[in-house]
Amino acid sequence: MSDLKTTYHTELKKQLGEKLGIKNIMAIPKLVKIVVNIGLGEALADKKVIETMSKQIATITGQKPLVTHAKRDISTFKLRKGDAVGLKVTLRGDHMYSFFEKIAKIVLPRFRDFQGISRDSFDGKGNYTLGFSEQIVFPEIDYSSIDKIRGLEVTFVTSGKNKKETFALLESMGLPFKKEVKEIKNRK
Repeated sequence: MSDLKTTYHTELKKQLGEKLGIKNIMAIPKLVKIVVNIGLGEALADKKVIETMSKQIATITGQKPLVTHAKRDISTFKLRKGDAVGLKVTLRGDHMYSFFEKIAKIVLPRFRDFQGISRDSFDGKGNYTLGFSEQIVFPEIDYSSIDKIRGLEVTFVTSGKNKKETFALLESMGLPFKKEVKEIKNRK
């Protein structure tokens, strides 16, 4: 069992309930799953891109990714229904908690001049999406094996009902959000 999972169940759950004013322990927000997603439009021209990125995503997450396919034809992009256009991995349980810890404690602090992650990426339904412009921010990726820099997104799916609950959960679990800037009015 991961350290974060144990900490959540023994300490953070009680603190969240008190902070949010939730008395029912089953209604306290929790992390349900983490989805790592990458769109690969370039795979239409080069089929090896899917294979290359599949290995890199598997290295980052510890799970083999699922290939996503186009749902419909789009002639302007020369896209046919069923073409491979991306990869995704869904993490649950202990893998999810250890991946969360890796992002919060290792990956995000590696950014130069890191001030915290945005408070604007909540969808209002209990999800928070974090985008990475480069896959090389993950320590498992070997720079020499990279053929091209590609971005990916990580979505934290929670049982929170709104932005306030989701924010409180993710912040208590260790995601470093930007400090809120309060306007200071000039006094005359």
